Order: sequence, then C-alpha cells, then structure tokens
Amino acid sequence: MQELNCDVLVIGGGLGGVAAALAAVRMGRQVVLTEETDWLGGQLTSQAVPPDEHPWIEQFGCTATYRRLRDTIRSYYRRAYPLTESARATEYLNPGQGVVSRLCHEPRVAVAAIDELLAPHRSSGRLQVLLQHRPVAAETEGDRVTSVRLLDTGTGRELTASAPYILDATEDGELLELAGVEHVTGSESRADTGEPHALDGPAQPLDQQSFTYCFALDHRPGENHTIDRPRMYGFWRDYAPDFWPAPLLSWSQVSPEKLFRYEKNVFEPDRDFDLWRFRRILHGPHLVEGDASRDITLVNWQQVDYWLGPVIGVDAAERERHLDAAKQLSLSFLYWMQTEAPTHDGGTGYPGLRLRPDVVDTADGLAKYPYLRESRRIRAEFTVTEQHVGVAARGELEGAEEFRDSVGIGSYRIDLHPSTGSVAGPRQYIDVESWPFQIPLGALLPVRVENLLPAAKNIGTTHITNGCYRLHPVEWNIGEAAGALAAYCLETGSAPRQVHADPVKLDEYQKLLTDLGIELSWPREVRTQKKYN
Repeated sequence: MQELNCDVLVIGGGLGGVAAALAAVRMGRQVVLTEETDWLGGQLTSQAVPPDEHPWIEQFGCTATYRRLRDTIRSYYRRAYPLTESARATEYLNPGQGVVSRLCHEPRVAVAAIDELLAPHRSSGRLQVLLQHRPVAAETEGDRVTSVRLLDTGTGRELTASAPYILDATEDGELLELAGVEHVTGSESRADTGEPHALDGPAQPLDQQSFTYCFALDHRPGENHTIDRPRMYGFWRDYAPDFWPAPLLSWSQVSPEKLFRYEKNVFEPDRDFDLWRFRRILHGPHLVEGDASRDITLVNWQQVDYWLGPVIGVDAAERERHLDAAKQLSLSFLYWMQTEAPTHDGGTGYPGLRLRPDVVDTADGLAKYPYLRESRRIRAEFTVTEQHVGVAARGELEGAEEFRDSVGIGSYRIDLHPSTGSVAGPRQYIDVESWPFQIPLGALLPVRVENLLPAAKNIGTTHITNGCYRLHPVEWNIGEAAGALAAYCLETGSAPRQVHADPVKLDEYQKLLTDLGIELSWPREVRTQKKYN
C-alpha cells in the first residue's frame, strides 16, 4: 500500500480544509490535503451554496485570505466574463445580484478561485492535493492519531497518510469517529448546557439539522424542459407534516424568526423580492447583450430541506436511504414547479424552468454533495453555548462573551433549520439573535487527543451555537487558525494544549494569527450590534 508522509495532513477539502492547508504551507510546512469529491471548496462549491455572511464583510470581519478568495472570485468574472462596463466598474460586484449575499456566484468560479490561491504552493511541491479520496480508517497510539487510510474512489486503491498533526476538515466530522475522538452529535439537553433553546429532556444524538441537495436553474419561457416524473414524486407531492403550515411542495413558507406562514412564488416581478432573486448566482443584465434570460438561480429554499432522518450516527444503509430520499425531494420540487405549481400570472406550472447540470458538474443536476448544516462536534476543552453569544440568553449583558484565547471572529444569527427530531418527530426552526462573536482556541482542542484538530464545523459548539458558527467565513477562519496552530506547534515543539495554557505561548500564537491577517476581536462599535446579513 502506498504511504505518504507530511508535516500536516488535512482530511477534507471544504472551506476549512483549504484555509488550513493554505495557512500551514504559508508557514513553510509540507501539507497533504484530501477531498472526497473532485472539487475543493465544500459548501461554497460541491454543495453549491453562495456565501452566507454578515453586513460588514466588505470592510472587516473576516481573515485576509478569505477576503482574497472573495476578491479572486470577483476578479475571475472581470477577467473571464463579457461584463458590461457598468458591472465591471462596480467595486463590490455581486455576479448574481442575489438577495442572500453580497457575492452570489457560480460554484465553478469559486473552484477556479481556490485553485488559483493554492496554485503556487502546489507548484512548489509543498502542497499535495488528493481529490476523490475518502478516509476509511485511522490508526492511533494512545492519545495520538498516527495515520489515516484513504480510499481513492476513482480507482479503488487505498493509501496511508501520516503526519505529526492531522486536521479533520470533513463535512460531517467523519474522522472524529474513525479515530475514536470523543465527540457529540445532535441536540444536547437543557439540563446539560443550560441553554434556553436546548431540548427540554434528554439529549438526542439523532436530532440534527435538515440537509439539502441544492440545484441550479435557468428559465426559458415558451420552452418545455420538464424532467421525468421522479420516482418518489407521489410521496413528496402528498407530504404535509404536522408542524408545517401547508404541503411541503407549495409556495407556502415559514418565517424562521416568528414562525408565521407566508407565500412566496418563484417569480413575482411586481415585488422587490421573489425566490428567483433570493440566491440568483448569475444576473443576465451584467453581461454584454445579456438580459434576464441569462439568469441562473440556485435552489436552496425551504421546500428542499430534508428532515425525515439524519445521515450522521446511522448505519450506511440508512444514510444512503436518506440521501436518496433527499435527492428525490429536490427533483420532486422541481417537477412540481414545472407541472403543478400556481404561477404568478394565474396559470399552472413553469415548464421553462431548466435544470442546469453543467453549473454543478453532475449528471443528475443536483449538487455533488448534500449541504450539511451540522457535523459531529468534538468534546472540547471549552464549549461555546447560547449563553456566550445569544442576545436573549445573555440578558442585560451587551455583546458576546469576550475570550482571552480568541483565534478569530464571526457574526450570524443562531439559525437552525428544522431538525430530524427523535421519537416526537421533526422540530421547527430555531432562529434567534446573536451578538458578533469570537472563536475561542479552547473550542479547537479535543479533551483527550493531542494531535488531531478540528478545522471546520466540528469544533466545540452545541447544536444551538453551531447555528451561528457554521457559516462560510467562520469555517474558513476555524480552518486557518487550526492550520496555523499545527505549524506553530511544529516550529516551537509545543503541544496545542500547552499553547492554550501558557500565556506567553498564547500571545505568541495570537500575534502569528494577526500577522497572517486574522482579526481576533470586533471593533468596539460593532460588538454590540445585532445585524447579521
């Protein structure tokens, strides 16, 4: 079996994994980065989700390399697309003019931007990227993980990679389980965490946020692009959960904050906002001789959230059953829109809605990987709870808890989509205000294992606080801090736990982070603001 050795092994090529690898190679380390799919970028690319960010993102509130990624995406459009002079001159170009983000863009462009950021390090030989490689086993010695066995899903061959520091940047925290690292899944009990929005009862490991298979569409009025009737269409067409105000395949939605019902069509041209514009990733009028017929939108709407069962902590057969049913839900919603949906002009069906497999680079037109909002989470030296960041949970205290060991910052509401529930069935949205927050180093340290670090959504948060720590710029920051910590420990001979415990080492490490362009605290005037997008 082939064996690879490096300084830092990063398992998972999502945003956290890319940022971790980039930080370690910038500090002179030999890095191997693996990815299960054939695209780096995770939720930004293979999951096809435009970035969810806070309102200050263009000025501050992210790492320098995350800003460079955003700048490179915009630069790609200016270099490669036939933009109008007006669009080209727009400083903060939003390629899709989507409502959800200031940078709605096509996933393939983000892949190109990430490749550009990594290119010099791959050329130098310091960074080796292994696409279509999935971890299948891990070897340990005491409190250390020594190696990871990887399956090349293209050839069926296996190889073993080892390193002094191994980072888990997988989308679901898979390496934590393979390596026997203490971790948590699903919902904690209020009795354990004291969180106002935690479960009133025992912990429920299988109560996990819904996940989604996203897909891209354009619209060709007067043409018929109706897909074949999906195999599970009958089930999904009739599905009307008790906690939802209408059949799931309808224009009815739920306000996440107030939980009231409202109606929103895919097209509402006489209004400021409709579903089409929500996550639109290419705006036709930005293109020379372009118009709305060139629009592409990304479907990541409430109707395609899958909550009938989790994919973490279940056996392989059940996982595959839920993944298949989630794909069927997405295709069924598209078919419903094409054939039965009430239209904005009083008709029925939009047969001109055209699935765009080329945008997500798959045969079935669905994203390469499900959009997973929740991961396994380490049992950490320190766990962030709702009382540290939630506006209501902090009572009279203004601002989030200030952490002496901060390794970065983020801001978003505590945003949990309906979850898979337990015996009682699925649970409704939890969406509450949070203060702009910091990322504490203690949340990156497993309680026992010494050389494995989380580098994505798998840090020491709870089911509740994962709702604000799971977004794109925060995941990138977590990965970058983990990669830099591994490199710093190799350089100084320190262990991560020693860096956390020793004020001198902690100061030195935090100075390294700031030198890398990582902001450790919010400006005073922003700390106590509640805005999130």
